[in-house]
Amino acid sequence: MLIGNVGQKPDVHYYNADEAVAQVRLATTERGYKLPNGTQVPERTEWHNLVFFRQLAKIVDQYVNKGDKLYVEGRIRYRSYDDKQGIRRTIAEINVDSMELLTPRPTQEAGAQQQTTNIE
Repeated sequence: MLIGNVGQKPDVHYYNADEAVAQVRLATTERGYKLPNGTQVPERTEWHNLVFFRQLAKIVDQYVNKGDKLYVEGRIRYRSYDDKQGIRRTIAEINVDSMELLTPRPTQEAGAQQQTTNIE
């Protein structure tokens, strides 16, 4: 389970007659704090690679944007590949099973009220 902010626009690819896969970078931040002895522990941000498949990937394509706050549940998987210099690299990815958008979306009525307010 992770709660964090989307770091960049999702990378979505469609294949095999309307099947989709989406990749998202998610930042989670642990707040800084002060130890009883006065030592300050700084804030720490970790980046996670999320992978969405099928219908969930299509939802990501439609609704998820950079900066949005997400709650996701999934399984961690490790993948290896050879980079351009031929060095073997291993990365951890979260294969997402479920997702909840935590960033509020403006409704049609709220948008109309906001436009009215801006005109006045």
